Amino acid sequence: MNNLFKNVVVLGANGKIGQSFINQLKKLNEIESIYAFSRSQTNFNSQKVQSFKLNYENEEEIKNAAIKASKKNSIDLVIVANGILHDKFTFPEKKLNDLSIEKFQKLFFVNTILPAIFAKHFLPYLSKNNFSTFAVMSARVGSISDNRLGGWYSYRASKAALNMIIKTLSIEIGRTRKNAIIIGLHPGTVDSPLSKPFQNNIPNNKLFTPDYSIKNLLNVISELSPNDSGKVFAWDGKEILP
Repeated sequence: MNNLFKNVVVLGANGKIGQSFINQLKKLNEIESIYAFSRSQTNFNSQKVQSFKLNYENEEEIKNAAIKASKKNSIDLVIVANGILHDKFTFPEKKLNDLSIEKFQKLFFVNTILPAIFAKHFLPYLSKNNFSTFAVMSARVGSISDNRLGGWYSYRASKAALNMIIKTLSIEIGRTRKNAIIIGLHPGTVDSPLSKPFQNNIPNNKLFTPDYSIKNLLNVISELSPNDSGKVFAWDGKEILP
C-alpha cells in the first residue's frame, strides 16, 4: 500500500468483509497492530491482531475501545465494516406498504448512527502527522442520482444519510487534520449473508468473493489523497456520485 498504515482498527470484524480486511491486512509487513472489534470475539491466529467484544449499543464501551486502540500509537486506518440489509425479521421493502418504523430504526442504527458514533470517538485519535483514513462501508444504492429501480426504502435512505455523514465529517476533520481522509466504500455485491437472498439475479462475474472485493478496496484506499476526503468510491476506484 502506498499509504503506510501501522496501527489499524476494524469495526465489525466478525462479518465476511471485516474478516477479509483483517486477513489481508495482517499479511502486510508495514502493519504492526490490528484492533478487531465485533459483537462476538473472533480469533484471527495472528500476533498482530487483538480481538475484542464490543457492545454497539453502549457508547461508553465504544469510547473505551477507541482509547484502547490508540493507547500505544495514534490510529492510521479505521475500517467500519458494519452493515445491515436484512435479517430473519426484516426484509428490504418492495413497495410503500412494506415500510415500518421498526425497519427504519433498525437499519438507520446500524448503517448510519453507529458509524457516526464510531467517528465521534475514533477520529480524535487519528494520526496528525501522517496520512490517515477512516473508511466506512457504503453502497451504490445510497446514491440518489443513481436510483432507477426504487424500493429498498430504509436501506437506500440509511446509506444516503451515511454518505452525508461522511461528507460532513470530512469538512470538520479537514480543518484540524489536513492529512485525514474520510471516505465511503462500495464493495460491490459480495458473496455473504447480506447478499445471499438476492444472488439469483446477479451475473456470476458481478458476484465477488470477499477476498477479491477487499483486495480491490485496499488498492483504492492506498491511492487516495486528502483531496478525496468526503467522497464514496466503488471497488473499481470509480467515484459514486450523490
